[in-house]
Amino acid sequence: MKWIFWGFLLAFLVALGIFASNMLGLFGQSPDPLAGIYLLPFGLPWNLLGIELPDPFPLIIGLGAPLLNLAILWGLWRWTAKRKRRR
Repeated sequence: MKWIFWGFLLAFLVALGIFASNMLGLFGQSPDPLAGIYLLPFGLPWNLLGIELPDPFPLIIGLGAPLLNLAILWGLWRWTAKRKRRR
């Protein structure tokens, strides 16, 4: 479970770096309107809940959803580690 958590975190940080690079136009790129496309899978299924909400909420939910998934993975990691120690 530890490797899944750290792998998810590393992949999320890489996607966040690509997002920042594309949005800010770093390295001579023009700013891309689809810069956040790599971040969408990291927030599933929670980012689908905010699609129909008014304007600022989809962005807030979309940015917070991967953090919620990270919290769930961290909790599962701790829970499985605690179960292993009890045996």
